[in-house]
Amino acid sequence: MAIYIVFDVETPNRANDRMSAIGISVIKDNAIIKKYYSLVDPETHFDWFNTKLTGIDSQMVKGAPNFPKLWKKLELIMDRGVLVAHNAAFDMGVLKGCLDAYDIKWKPTVEYLCTVRIGRHALPGMKHNLDVLCDHYGIALEHHHAGSDSHACAEILLRYIQSGVDVDKFIKKYKLVP
Repeated sequence: MAIYIVFDVETPNRANDRMSAIGISVIKDNAIIKKYYSLVDPETHFDWFNTKLTGIDSQMVKGAPNFPKLWKKLELIMDRGVLVAHNAAFDMGVLKGCLDAYDIKWKPTVEYLCTVRIGRHALPGMKHNLDVLCDHYGIALEHHHAGSDSHACAEILLRYIQSGVDVDKFIKKYKLVP
């Protein structure tokens, strides 16, 4: 049985190559067994739009670890399974951007799942925004809070698995090294 590392990131600006927060929910044996959340000092500027959306500003991340410091902990978690995100192209791109920005070598490729992609198969004909799916399944959500978003995405993945969807057939590889 696979271990799924469901994660969500918030970003400080439109460049989307740094994170200001990360949330992780680990699924093993069809249950959420661990949750992790941290603010991240992106060591760059915040756009007004991102601050309005996430509620995170430069003052909030003062004293938070930067990505290289946090990566020592994140790598131990993310190495353990298949990465999962809602609209995974965004979160995977931010992760790659952070690794590149700090010249951190991890793996050439990583396996991942996108719950939007799975949802289009499992629930055709409906919108697959995170908040819409949370309403559909009755999942609590504090939208654009990385901890809440990762937990909600994990709950959605579990709903798909419980309904009989073979989510592993949706696993793709993300290229981290050019």
